[in-house]
Amino acid sequence: MTATLISLLSILTGIIGANATGITFKKYSLGLVGNTIAGVFGSILFIKSFGRLGFDPLTITSNGNINITLLIINLIVSLFGGVVGVILIKRLKIILNKDL
Repeated sequence: MTATLISLLSILTGIIGANATGITFKKYSLGLVGNTIAGVFGSILFIKSFGRLGFDPLTITSNGNINITLLIINLIVSLFGGVVGVILIKRLKIILNKDL
């Protein structure tokens, strides 16, 4: 597994988390396309921010083998990033649509 494949897997996990949040909590749903976009951006934001702690794709594959523990942490952070991305974008949408 290369670092690129791990990155794509992380983004897919963020999309799954965002769409699962939209299905579970209807008030945070942005529709299928909106949830998917929020999941992509939330996942990338969290992996880029928190990946510096040692579970970015390059560190996972640094010695030629895959560190399963770091991969699982990466996927959990990516899933959480998708969830937070949907919630934050929905709240931002509500704030911006308020009549003054």
